[in-house]
Amino acid sequence: MRSLWRAFARALAALNLWMGYAAGVLVALSSVILTWEVLARYFLDRPTDWALELCIYMLIASTFLAAGHTLAAKAHVNIDIVDHLMSGAANRWRMLLADLGAAGLCGFVAANAWRLTAVAYREGWVANSIWSPKLWIPFAFIALGMSLLALQYLAQIVDGRLVPILRGGRDGRA
Repeated sequence: MRSLWRAFARALAALNLWMGYAAGVLVALSSVILTWEVLARYFLDRPTDWALELCIYMLIASTFLAAGHTLAAKAHVNIDIVDHLMSGAANRWRMLLADLGAAGLCGFVAANAWRLTAVAYREGWVANSIWSPKLWIPFAFIALGMSLLALQYLAQIVDGRLVPILRGGRDGRA
């Protein structure tokens, strides 16, 4: 069972790392597209109907795809003062409860985002714009990103919270 968990945690870490890279590519590509839009609009007098909307969807996708990697890398916002005010044991329990709540919230959002993706796909929803892209695509990126974030919280709960508590660890820091 332990080796199966290790394999899952390693695979999740690798997947989240690749999603982080993909998010970086989306941000870079978005900046190139927006630069092209500006040049085409002002110097060539040929504005596009799609560039700004596509870049918005790409930035949404990059935000959600990078969320799991951000958590795994501990690059999220953290309030360190609380760590110093509480004892190590209280910190371990506080962080466990916070992670459980966050994992539950992310799982709830992911499940509803997958449901919304399915409805948008089945009913053929499109954006209310001239370009009219299919809405299931950005919804799917939100669902995938929140699913990976919920799974990363699960890995963090097991490896980073429960194991130290069960072993009677002393540090309790994030």
